[in-house]
Amino acid sequence: MNKIPFSPPRIDQDIIDSVVSALKSGWITTGPKTKALEQEISKMTGTERCLCVNSATAGMELMLRWFGVSEGDEVIIPAYTYCSTANVVVHLGAKPIMVDVHADDLCMDYEHVAQHINEKTKAIIGVDLGGLPARTDILIKLAEANKDKFVPSSPAQNTLGRVLVMTDAAHSIGAKLNGKPAVLAGDVSVYSFHAVKNLTTAEGGAINLNLSEYFEEDKIYSYLNTMSLHGQSKDALEKFGKGSWEYDVIDAGFKCNMPDVLAAIGLVEIKRYETDTLLKRKSVYNRYLDRLNKVDSIVLPYMLDDDREGSYHLFLLRLKDPNRKKRDLIIDEMADKGISLNVHYKPLPLLTAYASRGYKMEDYPRSSALFESVISLPVFYDLSLEQIDYLCDMLEEVLNKVV
Repeated sequence: MNKIPFSPPRIDQDIIDSVVSALKSGWITTGPKTKALEQEISKMTGTERCLCVNSATAGMELMLRWFGVSEGDEVIIPAYTYCSTANVVVHLGAKPIMVDVHADDLCMDYEHVAQHINEKTKAIIGVDLGGLPARTDILIKLAEANKDKFVPSSPAQNTLGRVLVMTDAAHSIGAKLNGKPAVLAGDVSVYSFHAVKNLTTAEGGAINLNLSEYFEEDKIYSYLNTMSLHGQSKDALEKFGKGSWEYDVIDAGFKCNMPDVLAAIGLVEIKRYETDTLLKRKSVYNRYLDRLNKVDSIVLPYMLDDDREGSYHLFLLRLKDPNRKKRDLIIDEMADKGISLNVHYKPLPLLTAYASRGYKMEDYPRSSALFESVISLPVFYDLSLEQIDYLCDMLEEVLNKVV
């Protein structure tokens, strides 16, 4: 049996041809392919406007800046997430307010969220861990129920009149909540198209707006587009043509636009995503469930319940009895057999950046237990049934030895 990597991207001839076409076109920075990808994402999600950027991280920070989050403000996030969810809050001088996760679906504990909403709260960022959507509909209800505590400090905050509900949807493109694309449940959702994600552009992300009830989304899109390119009043595509060079810089913006050479990958990926990629990932997920459902020492994840279907991004298996040393030994033993496993993630309070800011792991007992028990199994398009079966055979062997 060949070695089994954790999550290699799907690079086939269609992808190669699309990238070569972009290279030969003479237009490799932000241009027609990036704009076409935005339209395809909007079509798939049902959102009116979408902006592609160079990462989900940049997308989340742009949205918080648009909303006016700044020094002294608070943003509620789960303690169990990748550091980017918190980093964007810190970049703005605001304070991440961390809450624990539910023991079953691993999304943020909504009762804890409610307890932390106060006059300093400007936003809540739900995280679709592993691809299962957070209950963004519940977060919206919490934001509405606490409007009386909201103290606006920017034009956008005055218009919305409540806490902004944003989803870190880095894992969950294609996920459903209440029978609709999950992105339609909140105010804004941000996808990641990093190399290991279900849909990749090598590096990249997309902001999906769902604010038309309160704002003219074309104006928000224009602002985000401008701020993603140094605050320049025209992007490269708009400056192309006779007499079109003239531009202004309206604010000190950022440099996080998506180039066409990367959007070329995304255009191939999105056209086959729901009819091919997502179905394949689901089949991998279900094979794991079938093979491992009688192993007593582990807890299996789920991507489907009465209200939600996830994107089958991560298979987050857990040891029934959390034990970090045993978990790490299992990963090492599997590596010796040529099988790459992973851990998603180290909770934020375990990271130096946040431990040094006073966050303590003992304040988040479910996140602590999750970290000490979780093992991520490989899920990727080209993973074969033979590889899955071999992996499961080896995993059972190692579990019987270690646990």
